[in-house]
Amino acid sequence: MIPKHNTPALLQLRQLAYGPLESHPDRTFAQSQFASAADSRQDIDAVCIQMLPELPHPAESVPETTVKRSYLLLYLTVMTFVPSASAQEWKSGVEWQEPPVVTPGKRNHHAPSDAIILFDGTNLEEWENGELWKIEDGNAIPEQTNIYSKRHFGDIQLHVEWAAPKEIESKGQGRGNSGIFLMDRYEVQVLDSYKNETYFDGQAAGIYKQTPPMVNAMRRPGEWNTYDIFFTAPKFRTNGDLETPAYVTVMHNGVLVQNHFEILGPTNYIAAPHYEAHAEAAPIRIQFHGNPVRFRNIWVRELKPAIGRRVSAPFNKPVKIEIRSVPEDNESDDEDEDEADEDHEDAEEPESEEEQDEADPGTEDAE
Repeated sequence: MIPKHNTPALLQLRQLAYGPLESHPDRTFAQSQFASAADSRQDIDAVCIQMLPELPHPAESVPETTVKRSYLLLYLTVMTFVPSASAQEWKSGVEWQEPPVVTPGKRNHHAPSDAIILFDGTNLEEWENGELWKIEDGNAIPEQTNIYSKRHFGDIQLHVEWAAPKEIESKGQGRGNSGIFLMDRYEVQVLDSYKNETYFDGQAAGIYKQTPPMVNAMRRPGEWNTYDIFFTAPKFRTNGDLETPAYVTVMHNGVLVQNHFEILGPTNYIAAPHYEAHAEAAPIRIQFHGNPVRFRNIWVRELKPAIGRRVSAPFNKPVKIEIRSVPEDNESDDEDEDEADEDHEDAEEPESEEEQDEADPGTEDAE
């Protein structure tokens, strides 16, 4: 049972928890002491009943001095004298499998352990028509035609590094032009957009003819750029209708330039975007546009959702709160008062003449 001198403190805490002043700044604090069910009077009262033999109505007056007491005391009151308090943990009802372990690369641009390496600087064996491109100093340079990944992908994380030619020979869409086509039809534009005027939804990191990037994060011609692309493939119903569209997020040189953009359909210079049903997986295409853009360090991760199965409806699971004990306030106060009295007496006791002389040697000589 709670001591009488702490009863007002508990009542004040209870009153704050669901009193008439719902905007009271301390209401959240008070509710937190009654765990997650604090909005329910029945649950609050259940906790209070464990602490008080009789439970007055919360509207009953509480001494004005109680209101001014430290809320730390209120917290200690509950934590000290409630023998056990129940809280609730929300459970989803889904039993999850443990996520697989992936070892990241030594640096962020290095491929993690679950990545598929599409180009490591040595060959283009992972690509259809790869033999038609030039490989020079570990870089792949487009020639003659587009290349297509031999593997097909749906939801992916794609890393590509590229550099526009250092020598500027044209302008607009004729300057450092290529493209990364996700599922062979949704293009993230590659273009030298460093001080190069063109239509905005056709510049680097734009979703071609659908949206510009949020900002232009392009480096100078000849310097390396990095794309980190996160793509969610569209889904179609059995009758061919679109169920969910494709989405793409793009980081250009570490800068977020496309934030979960909803792709409107295949990207095209002439035709308006319009979805047509296609396979769940398709190749990645890198465009040949007549410019000697360089590519390196291309890798991809297939994205798979966490695996779980529903075993029940969502529910709240009761949990126990561990209670800490603190010393009685009276005992602590008495000890503090005794120590304070002793210190006060020591401070007021006058020094003897001998102690004063020892404290100030040489005073007489100075006089």
